[in-house]
Amino acid sequence: MRTQNSSSSVLAQAHVVLLGLAILLLAPQAYSAVLASMDAALKFIPKAVAASLEKNQIPKDAISISVMEIDQARPGKVTAKTEVDWRSQQAMNPASTMKLITTLAGLDVLGPQYRWRTNIYTDGLIRQGTLKGNLYLQGTGDPKLIPEEFAKMMNAIQNLGIQKIDGNLFFDRSAYAPSVMEHNTIDGESLRAYNVPPDPLLYAFRTLSFQLGKSRTADFIDISYTPPLSKLKVVNQMQLVNRSCDDWKSNLRFNLDPEGDGATTNQLLTAQFSGSFPNACKGVNYNVVALDANTFLAQGFAAAWELSGGTWAQAPTGKSGTVPLAARLLLQFEGIPLADDVQDINKFSNNVMARQLMLTLALEKMGKPATTENGELVIQSWLKGLDLQFPELVIENGSGLSRNEAVSAEHLTQLLVAARNLSVADTFYNSLPIAGTDGTMKNRLMAHLRKFLHLKKKPEARIKTGALVDVRSGARARRRMGDQKMIFGGE
Repeated sequence: MRTQNSSSSVLAQAHVVLLGLAILLLAPQAYSAVLASMDAALKFIPKAVAASLEKNQIPKDAISISVMEIDQARPGKVTAKTEVDWRSQQAMNPASTMKLITTLAGLDVLGPQYRWRTNIYTDGLIRQGTLKGNLYLQGTGDPKLIPEEFAKMMNAIQNLGIQKIDGNLFFDRSAYAPSVMEHNTIDGESLRAYNVPPDPLLYAFRTLSFQLGKSRTADFIDISYTPPLSKLKVVNQMQLVNRSCDDWKSNLRFNLDPEGDGATTNQLLTAQFSGSFPNACKGVNYNVVALDANTFLAQGFAAAWELSGGTWAQAPTGKSGTVPLAARLLLQFEGIPLADDVQDINKFSNNVMARQLMLTLALEKMGKPATTENGELVIQSWLKGLDLQFPELVIENGSGLSRNEAVSAEHLTQLLVAARNLSVADTFYNSLPIAGTDGTMKNRLMAHLRKFLHLKKKPEARIKTGALVDVRSGARARRRMGDQKMIFGGE
């Protein structure tokens, strides 16, 4: 998933219709009456949509629709006119389509080539291949500090002449205000990966991902996991059963002993799987957030160091702490470009990555410690610089994982129109999921796409959707090429 920057991009060659769509679904009984009759609604809502709303008993005053068609009025400038408008000025909960605001602001303010920095300091000296002293990791919020990046970091440390570390690990998270790192959820599911809180030293999304599947060579269940941890042991007590893979989690039991509490970060951990597992499953992922940040990072760093061939004088016990004034910078490690991070944020609707991007805007423009309030101020200032006034906009964390975030469909559409005039337009466009191909849309709209299989130039649907309980939202664009309609958008 690499960003393609091309002056001959598909966006530059076609008429585009951009749709901003936000839908809030509430129980029908919550409404005393529908504000407009079906006949009146048809003036603003397409017949098929109106019929679907009536069939599913969704009041028309529970949705918001904005449709605009944009034209290339003159080279380098786009104008737009309204095609459909239904309660478009009403503030609605956007769910994950809020990521469109966060990622576009990030790309335009920081630039597609922006890279996060993880600084490594030491209070010791290197002698005969051994670092005699502690390592201090100071993070700035790199949202994709994953095992592959850790491997590069370990190689960079070894290139400094270090093969053995005789010291401890300390983690400096002073880039963020403590409040933004609190593990608060809107659904109580604290062990779910989508609820991981921000962390200036976020490693592998702080998520253990177990891969389970029937062995190819025997009637046995293979279990592997990522990222590697230095003290984690997997105990497999599961039994294969003759059953379909549809509900494979129903009889699976998982236990991590002891659950990390940060007291001792280098203790032995046992991940135990028991229960039954369907033999029809070729391979599934079981993701869990079960360890505190220090344990996960300390054991992840130790494992990466050992996998690179490095050794320890004794196993590190990672602790929180700020970099001492007397410490010297050993290494400044740069992550992947922001353009690639935005691909992951939008294609896979990654919440914590979006939240860290918003905090990065605060950190870079207003200094540390970064807060969500400062991140919102930066985004509001950016919108004002584009002559966009969104008085109803509420940004709580920038990811859409919120009951409080709000924006109108009209303004979401205006944002998409404005995006077309920015230098980062292609990078932003390329980050949206493609229906039937990748991301959150990989297996969606397949029936619709099959209708175009006979065409030499097949439609490409780029769609950013959003969903919470009682909320469905999206941002959509339609592109015409000759006699073909090209759609990219949301539900």
